[in-house]
Amino acid sequence: MTTRTAPRPGTAPRLGTTLARLLVLVAALAGTLLAGASPASAHATLTASTPADGTVVALAPKQVSLSFSEQVALGADSIRVLDPSGRRADDGKISDLTGGGPATYGVGMKAGLPDGTYTVAWQGVSADSHPIAGAFTFSIGAPSATSAVLPDQAAGGGAVGVLYGIARYLSYAGFAVLVGGGAFVLLCWPRGADVRPVQRTVVRGWLVLTGATLVLLLLRAPYTGSGKLADAFDLAGLQAVLQTKTGAALTSRLLLLGAAALFVAVLFGAYARRTDPKERKDLAFGLGLGGTVVAAGIAGTWALAEHASAGLQPGIAMPVDILHLLAVAAWLGGLTVLLVALHRTPSVDRSAVERFSRVAFVSVVVLVLTGLYQSWRQVGSWSALTGTRYGQLLLVKIGLMALLVALAWISRRWTGRLAGRTAAPEAEAQPEPTEEELEEQEDEAALDEAIEEERDPERAAQLARQRAAIATARRKRTRDADLERSGLRRSVLAEAAVAVVLLAVTTVLTATEPGRTVEETGQGGGVATGVDAIPAAPGEIRLPFDTGGANGKGTVRLTLDPGSTGANTLHLFADRPDGKPLDAPEVKVNLTLKEKGIGPLPVAPERLLPGHWSVGGVQIPLPGEWLVQVTIRTSEIDQTTVEQTIKIG
Repeated sequence: MTTRTAPRPGTAPRLGTTLARLLVLVAALAGTLLAGASPASAHATLTASTPADGTVVALAPKQVSLSFSEQVALGADSIRVLDPSGRRADDGKISDLTGGGPATYGVGMKAGLPDGTYTVAWQGVSADSHPIAGAFTFSIGAPSATSAVLPDQAAGGGAVGVLYGIARYLSYAGFAVLVGGGAFVLLCWPRGADVRPVQRTVVRGWLVLTGATLVLLLLRAPYTGSGKLADAFDLAGLQAVLQTKTGAALTSRLLLLGAAALFVAVLFGAYARRTDPKERKDLAFGLGLGGTVVAAGIAGTWALAEHASAGLQPGIAMPVDILHLLAVAAWLGGLTVLLVALHRTPSVDRSAVERFSRVAFVSVVVLVLTGLYQSWRQVGSWSALTGTRYGQLLLVKIGLMALLVALAWISRRWTGRLAGRTAAPEAEAQPEPTEEELEEQEDEAALDEAIEEERDPERAAQLARQRAAIATARRKRTRDADLERSGLRRSVLAEAAVAVVLLAVTTVLTATEPGRTVEETGQGGGVATGVDAIPAAPGEIRLPFDTGGANGKGTVRLTLDPGSTGANTLHLFADRPDGKPLDAPEVKVNLTLKEKGIGPLPVAPERLLPGHWSVGGVQIPLPGEWLVQVTIRTSEIDQTTVEQTIKIG
């Protein structure tokens, strides 16, 4: 007779407590990733404008035009030109000037505009569904002060941006659990179709995906427009969203989820009740075939509206993206259901774990192949892999994937130990009960007798709770006494924890501007604002600075136009590390031509906009290598001076 000694009190794996703590931890990590991410950077970027940023034109232009790296969707009020007093200077009529060249859009200007500094604010949606926005200035006649007020919130930011990001994360998670859970039941554990915890997990995946999709649809208008949460219930905005590519994708997803609900109902209804092997096999084939089509269709709603649909080779990228999403769902969703099964139903078959191990291996192979293609397409170079936000996030994702594969290998070893047993659990002789177990059985019997005799309902309910607690503890001890299954549960739990963080990184990654686009437009790693994307003006330098205080780091961009001897217009821009304007209390500029003993010549630029100062009539008497010194103060006591030479003439 085979005997198995029960673990000593305090030594058995406390899976319930561990599960709760780890889920709280990974949820906090996921929240940190989502909350700490900058607003969704876009695939499309502003590459040029007429007039260019910071230039001074002699006559008022008839129109202002903006060129982008790819096609963007613009609304009726997407380009606004404000005069020095903050009033609209454009006629509100936006025209497409693309022709056969870059994506270019223009807005007509009113007649009789006065001299001064004008502000151009623009907002749109790139081809991969992410909002983009920015602003720049130009002057007519001469620079002047301006009272134009622009929103300081980046496109896709604020409370709406946070909620939209959370909904995107939940939609990915719901898709993985719905598709991966259904695949796990059909391919690995058909008996699981009749297991209540498994049913609840897959149904909750459907509910989460459906609810998140509805939230995305409602938040789409304020996310790409006003940024106001109240506009989520604006019917006119919702109608406009339904006419866009993203709106069509979200609507299609909801329709496909209706079909998915039918498959779930059949899987956990008619299929679970079938006892005839042939009928069950035929129904499984139909569910598998139809479910794959529906799952691929749901995955296609992401491929249609996000990075895969824009940029290089969209005809190849979209099918590859669908395969990638299906592989993620089969692995991570199946892993979730396996964890639930191991935790709630310790009688899960060894053969089911072995089959899932093979499914996970195939999924990893597909993920590696499709991931390599996506990485090449979105990153493009080794420098973009380490020098852009997209590339850095991709490296984090690769690291998490490697960790997940290592944990999966450990799970495979536990599975091998289960398979290596000489006898199946069903054939093993029952171990002799310990003294503790005998005492529990006596306590349960006594409680059963007391419950039957008790006439006080409250006392009877209390005794019933005690009886249930004893039974639960006995089942848990029996479950944890199986060392192989206990080890498998722990390793699968660790996999699930890493998978939650991996999904959060993936969600942020899909909302980040691809590294290839960042390098092609010369933006470094910053958020597209439309200022840095414009070609540098003549006589431009960029100086990083650090005043040593809080929020004291950033970059100064200084331009001298036309960058030759004589009168020049100086523009100075101060930006934070995230690309947002830094409105410093004071900036000073000195110009020195050391080889001729000229200078320092003090220059006092005036503030035009937050983070933008300008002054005209800066006289450069001789050509040569001029030393430019910029002093910037970010608080009452934090100040620094940075310098660089600039060639004039």
